[in-house]
Amino acid sequence: MLRSYRVTNDQDGLRLDRWLKKYIQNIPQSLIEKLIRQGKIKIDKKKVKSSTKVYKNNLIELFNFKLKEKTLITNKKIFSKKHLEENENNIIYNDFDYIIINKKNGIPVQGGTKSKLNLVDLFTKSKIFNNIKPYTVHRLDKETSGLLIFAKNRKTAQFFTSLFRLRKIHKKYLSICHGEFKNSNGELVHNLERYEKNRKIIEKAVTRYNVIDQNLGFSLVEMQPITGRKHQLRKQASIIGNPIVGDNKYTKKNKSQKQLMLHSYEIKFIKNNQKISFKADIPKYFKNFLQSKKINIPSY
Repeated sequence: MLRSYRVTNDQDGLRLDRWLKKYIQNIPQSLIEKLIRQGKIKIDKKKVKSSTKVYKNNLIELFNFKLKEKTLITNKKIFSKKHLEENENNIIYNDFDYIIINKKNGIPVQGGTKSKLNLVDLFTKSKIFNNIKPYTVHRLDKETSGLLIFAKNRKTAQFFTSLFRLRKIHKKYLSICHGEFKNSNGELVHNLERYEKNRKIIEKAVTRYNVIDQNLGFSLVEMQPITGRKHQLRKQASIIGNPIVGDNKYTKKNKSQKQLMLHSYEIKFIKNNQKISFKADIPKYFKNFLQSKKINIPSY
């Protein structure tokens, strides 16, 4: 059985082995090498190496290549159509190059050892991405809600990645913190520690903040990260003694609160010389908590 694929503009420049793993099937490198030696994988009818780069309009042929349909499972249950539709309904912008989703809290962006249900795998099955794996250009913690960008092609992914690296994408978060802040606004600067294979890494973290309202020992705070460190806002809020409500990783306060009160509500950037801005509605549980503490709800 022969299967033929034409390389698209989005796939231009990828190594053959990476193209196979990304667009056909995530098979072991050793098997790819074996199939190439057997002549079961060719480019433009020629035998090649796994490191050979594929270019637009190349014809990739797979001979007697047994493809196994991937099954997405979580807790031994197949991802349901309902899961997909729920998350598709949270998309607030969609064009040929990227989408922006108002992510729900409780779902990770990518899969991990503890959680199989994730947005990347879900959207891979969506017609919005044409069965192409979405490109992640930034992250939100599993517990954090709000605006998240997925690119639809490599060129757009590289564009957004560059913007983040150059700090030309501006994000604002809303958080509900324990306690009242000494100053109504300011800048938090800390050296945050993290570990990578037993190696201690120290990174400078900078966040600007503005207290919107506070009452009954809680504060509604707008936070704008200038740097992009892992768990930056959660760590810095905890360091100054005003941990984010629902953060059970960096504080022992209020363990009964299940949802993390951290929401990415605004994102701004410039694309094609045009200023672009998006805002995400505040989750219902977030609003309910503010109402219970008689804290003013911002009209964003």
